[in-house]
Amino acid sequence: MSTRNLDHLFRPTSVAVIGASPRPKSIGSLVMNNLLHGGFSGPIMPVNPKHISISGVLSYPDIASLPLVPDMAVVCTPPKTIPLIIEQLCVRGVRAAVVLTAGLSRIEYTEGVTVTEAMLAAAKPYGMRILGHNCLGLLVPGVGLNASFAHTSALPGKIAFVSQSGALCTAVLDWAKPRGIGFSHFISMGDMAELDFGDVLDYLGSDPQTTAILLYIESIHHNRTFMSAARAAARNKPVLAIKSGRYEEASKAAMSHTGALASNDYVYDAAFARAGMLRVYEFEELFAAVETLSRSRRPKGDRLAILTNGGGLGVMAVDDLMEQNGTLATLSDETIEKLNAVLPETWSQSNPIDIIGDAPGLRYADALRVLLEAKEVDAVLVMHCPVAVVHPVEIAETIIELAKEKPRAALTTCFVGEEFAAPARALMGKANIPCFDTPLKSVQAFMHTVRYRRNQEILMETPPSMPSDFHPATPTARLIVEGALASGHEYMSEPETKAVLAAYGVPTVETHIAKSPQDAARAADGMGYPVAIKILSPDITHKSDVGGVILGLKSREAVEEAAHNMLKRVHEAYPNADITGFSVQQMARHGHAHELIIGVLTDPIFGPVILFGQGGTAVEVIKDRAVALPPLNMALARDLISRTKVSKLLEGYRDEPAADIDAICLALNQVAQLIIDIPEIEELDINPLFADNHGVLALDARIKLTSKQFDGDSRLAIRPYPKQLESKFTMVGGEEFEGRSVTIRPIRPEDEPNHHIFVSKLTPEDIRFRFFGLVSELPHSQMARLTQIDYDREMAFIATSINAEHGEETLGVVRVFTDPDNEKAEFSIVVRSDLKGTGLGHELLRKMIAYCRSRGTQTMVGQVLSENRRMLHFVELQGFKVTGHVESNIVEVQLQLQQSGA
Repeated sequence: MSTRNLDHLFRPTSVAVIGASPRPKSIGSLVMNNLLHGGFSGPIMPVNPKHISISGVLSYPDIASLPLVPDMAVVCTPPKTIPLIIEQLCVRGVRAAVVLTAGLSRIEYTEGVTVTEAMLAAAKPYGMRILGHNCLGLLVPGVGLNASFAHTSALPGKIAFVSQSGALCTAVLDWAKPRGIGFSHFISMGDMAELDFGDVLDYLGSDPQTTAILLYIESIHHNRTFMSAARAAARNKPVLAIKSGRYEEASKAAMSHTGALASNDYVYDAAFARAGMLRVYEFEELFAAVETLSRSRRPKGDRLAILTNGGGLGVMAVDDLMEQNGTLATLSDETIEKLNAVLPETWSQSNPIDIIGDAPGLRYADALRVLLEAKEVDAVLVMHCPVAVVHPVEIAETIIELAKEKPRAALTTCFVGEEFAAPARALMGKANIPCFDTPLKSVQAFMHTVRYRRNQEILMETPPSMPSDFHPATPTARLIVEGALASGHEYMSEPETKAVLAAYGVPTVETHIAKSPQDAARAADGMGYPVAIKILSPDITHKSDVGGVILGLKSREAVEEAAHNMLKRVHEAYPNADITGFSVQQMARHGHAHELIIGVLTDPIFGPVILFGQGGTAVEVIKDRAVALPPLNMALARDLISRTKVSKLLEGYRDEPAADIDAICLALNQVAQLIIDIPEIEELDINPLFADNHGVLALDARIKLTSKQFDGDSRLAIRPYPKQLESKFTMVGGEEFEGRSVTIRPIRPEDEPNHHIFVSKLTPEDIRFRFFGLVSELPHSQMARLTQIDYDREMAFIATSINAEHGEETLGVVRVFTDPDNEKAEFSIVVRSDLKGTGLGHELLRKMIAYCRSRGTQTMVGQVLSENRRMLHFVELQGFKVTGHVESNIVEVQLQLQQSGA
């Protein structure tokens, strides 16, 4: 993940075309024509040894003959020529290339080396960025750049479109231009040999000319860099994705319930949501998303009012809204009174607001003005179906004028019809108001903005703290797992699995192991009746399918008979199965308990994922499930639960009490932490997990192991809380703080409440020195950004101690934000005003310097108010040097972290 040299690619001042050609319809000819007619103001230099000029431009025989070093080169030559061309470009000083040629990964360059591999080997020493290969090229309309062989150009705009499919690129270009929709960047990624989604998202996420990013994704190569970049970009602007290949038959071959339920597409859904992105599913919806993002104002909520001149049209829109889990605004008495004052008596008196088919522009304007001012309405959908008495253009002109009065209004329009309605839709487009031709498209457009806002709210929600008594016995669990691996077992036995879960605090039903039917009967006598018995075999995944589970046995004789019959059935179904005995369990409470499933599987792209849903033997038939990426917290766990149908039952209904949701959330977090700590766990099923108002209980569970070796937490798509960075420090100085023990650790989302208290205890001067201005209180949105960090590119160490009266409190914080290239980390530090002189600030900064050094960061920089002499002296003691003034009253300090050449 890097943005190095991407300005050369996306904002070049000169371009060379290697393989430019005068041959009509050749790639080299199309690229030259597009560059020449796109409005690009810099030099365009064709390279072709066979021609003196191409498209009227002087041609050069080779790269060495170019009169200047181009910022970017477009390469459209045969595959086997490309590695040498890339090397020559690098030697000349070119740092960005667009490789249009296809098939490089399938052609051998030298023995055992593909053309792609040879191309990358040539580029790597020079840091050259390569877009493609096998791509359409790129367009940056704002600078007149059309370095592609597309059949048409793009209008300038604020949306970036990034696609792995060249065919989809041309379709979107063809669709967008007549609708007046423009783009800041139009990028065909191709095979992503070097430049991938993470790099482009990092660049576009901080690009001021881009207000929204739209992705078409076929596959993701680097999960963690994608997630990190997508999360950073989505915090700044909407990021939408359409993912192809939603149905995969491969999941049917999975050995566990979790594997069969959690298809790869569900995992992509979870990844996009966790990054704060919005997913769309269909080609038309993709276009609707572009329309919405380019023209709509974001609503402050999800309550929609529908204004229409046709009752049936309004009902269709409501159906579409309910289908997508939208919210129809309930009109207040005050709003209805205001509408009564301006509408005929025959209006619908409810939402949708049907103002009758003959409604002229004035009636639309009067009703719309009331709705836009209504406190219970967050957005308005204005619909019109053709009638003979009023032309749609009149309605469109009225809406446009009113929108000028209310520029912040969240407004979507729908003009149904073809020839009669087309001029009205064209007017709306020119006025930059989203407009559609069907109720479904209109509602989808509104729901895009709602889902984006919801995703952001979920990600910024402050999670409750984990229970203080959650202290997993990781060494115990690891010993059990290592023992199973040493025995050559792919699947852990039920007792081993439950012991691992118990080590992480997941309540499990008491279980005894019996070698024979007689042993099972004796075990049942010892624990009391009724009991359940289950077959134990590493070769049988789903015990119920072969009659390997018998419940409610009430006597010794019943247990022994059931065990004998079970052995007979299993031997008939699986004659070669290794039967190791039986598990005997006392029948767990039923009553009001719900059967749930918590599972883990390892996705080939995103690594371990957590599954939750309705459990039991019919789990694969019901298919009520949701998935999430670890790590979790209590808020994310609650969101995971809410995305299932069984969540409604868990809330309680009729005489059924609500289940203990906190206990379920804790179990999800315990499982998430388990797979973070024990990478050898490849799959896990807890099914069923009983849940009622008393808590949870795991009745049956299974773990599949892998002997693969992993480098730390590299298999996870999101870097988890780095517990290994926790340390202790003892403060010095002053009677009150001398000898006081402090924990210095990475910040967590749960720290937000304490962080508010910490900021409130800073003096006005310290606040001004930290934030370069007076801040009375940081809003939740800003505090969430400070506490919910991406450990891959940010770090914040906080100092905490236990206050006898208030519990844990925050004493100080140091943080860095590192650029995607890991070259520069910008730091800030503040310690509670009454703790200066205790050595805490020095310890925090020393710890951060050591951390950045260990990650290979080149430089730490910070900005300090010139008058803050104490801070300047403080950082100078740590080796920082003043490098200059950023502004008249702000200086920059810098610390070189790596030795020269390191």
